[in-house]
Amino acid sequence: MKETYHVLGLMSGTSLDGLDMAYCSFWKENGQWGFSLNKATCIEYNPEFQEKLKRAIELSALDLLLLNNEFGQWMGEQAKIFIDRNQLEVDFISSHGHTVFHQIDKRLTYQIGAGQALANAADQKVICDFRTLDVALGGQGAPLVPIGDGLLFSDYDFCLNLGGISNASFRIDGMRTAFDISPANMLLSYILKSTGKTFDDGGVMARSGKIDQPFLNALNALAFYKKPLPKSLGYEWFRDEMMPLIDGSEASVEDQLHTAVHHIAFQISESLKSNAQAGAKMLVTGGGAKNLFLVEMIQHYLGSSIKVVIPETSVIDFKEAIVFAFMGVLRSEGEINCLSSVTGASKSSSSGVIYHPW
Repeated sequence: MKETYHVLGLMSGTSLDGLDMAYCSFWKENGQWGFSLNKATCIEYNPEFQEKLKRAIELSALDLLLLNNEFGQWMGEQAKIFIDRNQLEVDFISSHGHTVFHQIDKRLTYQIGAGQALANAADQKVICDFRTLDVALGGQGAPLVPIGDGLLFSDYDFCLNLGGISNASFRIDGMRTAFDISPANMLLSYILKSTGKTFDDGGVMARSGKIDQPFLNALNALAFYKKPLPKSLGYEWFRDEMMPLIDGSEASVEDQLHTAVHHIAFQISESLKSNAQAGAKMLVTGGGAKNLFLVEMIQHYLGSSIKVVIPETSVIDFKEAIVFAFMGVLRSEGEINCLSSVTGASKSSSSGVIYHPW
């Protein structure tokens, strides 16, 4: 085992805000993993490329494969610029890619960002494709971040990510469990689309609205919320199940946002508070952690059962990229990085495919 790994983690999430790059160091001391986030940035997608990624689900097989190579090449170019500009020593790049398909009922998950194209463009070893092995083993292929929650952020009883989708992880009877809870930023951004805004800064617009009870009832009645664990969400579900409810609502944008925030906070509370012990703390990260109204409503619904903790901005923004960098380290060491207790797979695995530059 190396004394210290220096890894560049890459993450593109369902919120489509850009490519997160986190240059991290990882080490093991007295049997415990430690890390530092040394440098990080987010490369925003231009509107044309953002739309291309958003519409990837509608592409023909040929065009999707072409986009897979194009996106891998682009990520590699961005990584090389970042590495060279900051004169970084990198053992490898660990990339999540960008999810296009996640249809577990069909045993399908697909992330674009071709590993070989990325490795060649960056001139670095690459570890990627962390989900397909778990799906092949009968798992959900998601969420994957809980391995990092357990080994890097063990001071917290719960870890909640508010990205395009909200998901949480925690321990039950000594085993880590995790699952997707509800759409989060994906829902709020879709409601905002008619305004031309991409996000509700601080939740100001949502705070100014009021609850539309029929809309809230319709959201809370969706069958996904009653499904047993393990479970995960993808864009396809949001498109088919939730978009029609939003499009059919006659409430104002402010009222829709206000109602959606209550929906998200309520579902998070319903999913977590029954598993809380006295004095429980929850780390909240992802873009939604900057939505002050959303955070307030989560704490409101949780009451005194769980204390919400918002970390420093760098952890809010780059926790997923940090954890995917760490997953590459575990893959390099042949250690488990995908937990069957989380995904429902037949066994835990050390997942990730390795590519070398040529």
